[in-house]
Amino acid sequence: MPEMFKAAEILKTAIRIEENGIIFYRGMIKRFRIQELQDIFSFLADEDERHRKTFEEMLSKSEQYEMVDSYPGEYEAYLHAFADEHVFSKEKTGELMSKKVKNTKEAIQFGIEVELDSINYYQEIKRFIPDYQKDTLEKIIEEERGHFLKLTDIKKTQK
Repeated sequence: MPEMFKAAEILKTAIRIEENGIIFYRGMIKRFRIQELQDIFSFLADEDERHRKTFEEMLSKSEQYEMVDSYPGEYEAYLHAFADEHVFSKEKTGELMSKKVKNTKEAIQFGIEVELDSINYYQEIKRFIPDYQKDTLEKIIEEERGHFLKLTDIKKTQK
């Protein structure tokens, strides 16, 4: 019998990803007094806040899906491990990384990595959300790609 996969669990993980992003970017605003960087980090924190609210709304309408896994809970475990290890791990929470980065170059690089990992995670979860929510998720993915591009443009100007 197939394991019941709860779409709510992956949306809760998406919310955690966005919350960590908010904490990280707000921390960067406080750490670095370069106005251009404060503006971009403020923009990214606001965007993550908006994404968090979107995922919370999606969560309120989430449904259960019947998934066939190789073993019970396989894909759910994969998605949690992916988010915990690649987006914001225990060693790289938003709060810890906002204190740990040494300079703006590291902050920008970490932001780039988080945006890419978020895109990958959101691509993975698309098959677990209802069709009527896929357009919303696709818009978030496109916005995350835009964030990635903004950060890579800034990285090019850093010395």
